[in-house]
Amino acid sequence: MTHSSGTAHTPDPAPGTTRTSVPFNQFIVKTHARCNLACRYCYLYEGPDTTWRDRPPTVLPAVREQTARRIGEHAAAHVLPRISLVLHGGEPLLHGPGPLTAYADAVRRAVPSGCAVDVTVQTNGTLLTDATAARLAEHRISVGLSIDGGLPHHNHRRVDHAGRPTHARTVAAARLLARSHPGIYAGILTVVDPSSDPVEVYTSLLELQPPVLDLLLPHGNWSVPPPLLPSVSAPYGDWLCAVFDQWWHAPRPRTRIRLFEECIALLLGLPAAGESLGTAPFTALVVETDGGLEQVDSLKSAYHGAAATGLDVFRHTLDDALRHPGVRARQAGARALAPACRACPVVGVCGGGHYAHRYRADAGFAHPSVYCADLQRLIRHIAAALAAVATRGGTR
Repeated sequence: MTHSSGTAHTPDPAPGTTRTSVPFNQFIVKTHARCNLACRYCYLYEGPDTTWRDRPPTVLPAVREQTARRIGEHAAAHVLPRISLVLHGGEPLLHGPGPLTAYADAVRRAVPSGCAVDVTVQTNGTLLTDATAARLAEHRISVGLSIDGGLPHHNHRRVDHAGRPTHARTVAAARLLARSHPGIYAGILTVVDPSSDPVEVYTSLLELQPPVLDLLLPHGNWSVPPPLLPSVSAPYGDWLCAVFDQWWHAPRPRTRIRLFEECIALLLGLPAAGESLGTAPFTALVVETDGGLEQVDSLKSAYHGAAATGLDVFRHTLDDALRHPGVRARQAGARALAPACRACPVVGVCGGGHYAHRYRADAGFAHPSVYCADLQRLIRHIAAALAAVATRGGTR
């Protein structure tokens, strides 16, 4: 069933849950709403949500300046010491570096003097040149790349609109960053493919020298399950455990893997911020090319309009977005989770999993993640590795 309302399945915080909002500190701004690739698993352009068709392809200067003002107001009102600005798309490099540097400069001008702004552009890398990287570096903009492995056959689903492979161009971008611009190399984002060899994928990515590696589960839910689920038990968990073992037992660290680091921190009782694990309030907001304020794009994998709020930067403040029921639900903590999740012994680490992965058509998001078994497999595996270290006296 298709839903037209962004709040059709967005629950209000559970009874007894605090309504105190946590301010946004990550702002994902769309600078270009189209992409030069046609990845076969893309939830944004191939999924149920088609709102991108009605938006301007590129952000207008008036939207950029008003967005910067709103972010500045929010940072000042909440005395934020640091914020993250993510320049996103589509493919943000489709219109060159100029609009990206202009956005970064506008936000830095708008925030209070005591607020630091970390800026990253998330790109598929196919349009990155040495001149563009140098321009981004001048404006202190880091570059995150999306690639599914360091070998061509890992990327058979990442093609352009003519069906041509794109692997070579993205690998060239990674090598350019590692060789000539390591100071702005933010890392690599990889979508897990359980049919691939996890060790081969991991070792091939290490050759691209990413300072950070983000391993993402493909967006699926109970109504549209990801590949292999539910017929196979925890294939994604097994894949991640194999990579974890390579990373954990390496004689020296060669990259950070955010998912593993967050899991370890949560197991040790330390705070960890992330969308896939833990129960910390989620603090990201999306600004579309027309100035619309939305929840994160991953919700668009659930149904049409799932990320919508009905708000925009011209008529609403970012505090108005904090009061949206969808945002309040994602800031409600463990009490807003499904009863089965609240009773689970690993809920403090799992946090119910990624919000979009809990969706079931006509029943909303109050369910365990479709990756529940996979997350439990990974969490228990990492917990066992930590226990083994403790038994040996604190050495890996």
